[in-house]
Amino acid sequence: MSSDNAFDLVVIGAGINGAGIARDAAMRGLRVLILDKNDMCSGTSAISSRLIHGGLRYLEYGEIPLVYESLHERRCLRVIAEHLVKPIRITIPVYKGARRGRLLIRLGMIAYDILSFSKRLPRHDMLDASEIEQVEPGLRKEGLLGAARYFDAQVTFAERLVLENLLAARSAGAVIKTYCEATRIETRDGCIRSVSYVDRAGHVASVDVSVVVNAAGPWVDAVLQNAPIEVPRLVGGTKGSHIIVDAFDGAPADAFYVEAQEDGRPIFIIPWYGQYLIGTTDIRYEGSLDNIRASEAEVRYLLDETNRIFPQANLTVARINYAYAGVRPLPHREKGPESAITRRHIIKLNRTNAKGLISIIGGKLTTYRNLAEQTVDKVAAVLRRKLPKCRTRSVLLPGTWGVQRAQELMTAASLPSAAGQNRLLSIYGGRAAELLELAQSDATLAKAIDANGDILAAEVVFVIREEFATTLTDIVFRRMMLGFDSDQGRPYFESIAAIAARELQWPDAESKRQLAELNDYAKSLQVD
Repeated sequence: MSSDNAFDLVVIGAGINGAGIARDAAMRGLRVLILDKNDMCSGTSAISSRLIHGGLRYLEYGEIPLVYESLHERRCLRVIAEHLVKPIRITIPVYKGARRGRLLIRLGMIAYDILSFSKRLPRHDMLDASEIEQVEPGLRKEGLLGAARYFDAQVTFAERLVLENLLAARSAGAVIKTYCEATRIETRDGCIRSVSYVDRAGHVASVDVSVVVNAAGPWVDAVLQNAPIEVPRLVGGTKGSHIIVDAFDGAPADAFYVEAQEDGRPIFIIPWYGQYLIGTTDIRYEGSLDNIRASEAEVRYLLDETNRIFPQANLTVARINYAYAGVRPLPHREKGPESAITRRHIIKLNRTNAKGLISIIGGKLTTYRNLAEQTVDKVAAVLRRKLPKCRTRSVLLPGTWGVQRAQELMTAASLPSAAGQNRLLSIYGGRAAELLELAQSDATLAKAIDANGDILAAEVVFVIREEFATTLTDIVFRRMMLGFDSDQGRPYFESIAAIAARELQWPDAESKRQLAELNDYAKSLQVD
């Protein structure tokens, strides 16, 4: 088999863990192929609360090492992905009769500060009832004792964080194939030897490989069924759902972390992308892993708890812009509360009949980089190769470079509008400079597709050429991020389709099919 079909490592799954592993491995000189049966970041990585946080609540379960790791990885991401990861202040209101009283929360705040002693964010502060009422007048006052405020970080677009890791992996030599499903993992003499996969057209291919990392999230066990081995069930995920609403009466200025009255579970109410993100639920899940939707009970739970904390909100189902849901790939546990299942990641090596097969269980957006470093160290041990040291802690992700140049280009060209310039920087970072150069090279691409002049036609072409977007859903929801507007970008669907069709040379039938799939996907996020 030719060298084009031989790899040191195949990573299955292009979510945050798979992307981080591919980046680290490629940067250390390994020949890497990453496969995903769908687009990148189309599973668990896209359904989080979009926070880069230390996991304050993990202190309740004694997971101090996880909190320490998370806080230090948060600090790292604030450097290497500064354009994507921003500070956010979070308030915890304290009410009479709550499970977590003022003293317990204060102790948690102190522990949080101690564990992140080298952080670049301010330390916590405690407010009494009158002080928090003045700051957040929409907050329920009955039984209010005070509040704690602390800083964590937010990644508005988790999709872009995954993408930038993949772009960095590609720059280091990795081969990235989306919409390619791994169908068979072959062994010889008890060791991994090859992986077969099939693309959307039904074409089957096979590559020689020494190590396979199964980073398929909730699909980890399904991937293992393609290997000639028998292993116990590894993943027993819990379902998490979020709802997105516009600003409401009494809406908070800061993010809120509140104790639900119904079950005592903490939920977030977070200013996000000009809207409010509310979630999450945590329910054991055994159903299909495809097309997961927020249930009526989950939606009602999130609405009720938000209305209780912010009485003027009067949120109803009709005011939900959209919702998203998915499954956390947590370790399989038969019994016990969902919240008590560890959020630590597990890197499981098959040491017997399929040496070179590694499965990733769990993991968080916040700690993906450290998980990747640990995984690649294990890959090196399996390969019996001395690799260079990991550099992902200090090497900036692609969009972190060149922000100043992008700003200069936008100012000089007065392109796009001021709001559009901020939007471009928040999505593409310094890579917006390349996008603007593309726009300036073709007058048709310099035109805006919206009335306000915020969205450039060049974006559609750029994400196709430079960010391996191949479908309209890829473009709208996971590259240009228009799918998360309050209207889901629906006014621009046809304009984007026309530009994409020219670039990808789609016949009319394919353009219609792509538009239908895009509309179906957007509709799937609607709440009935």
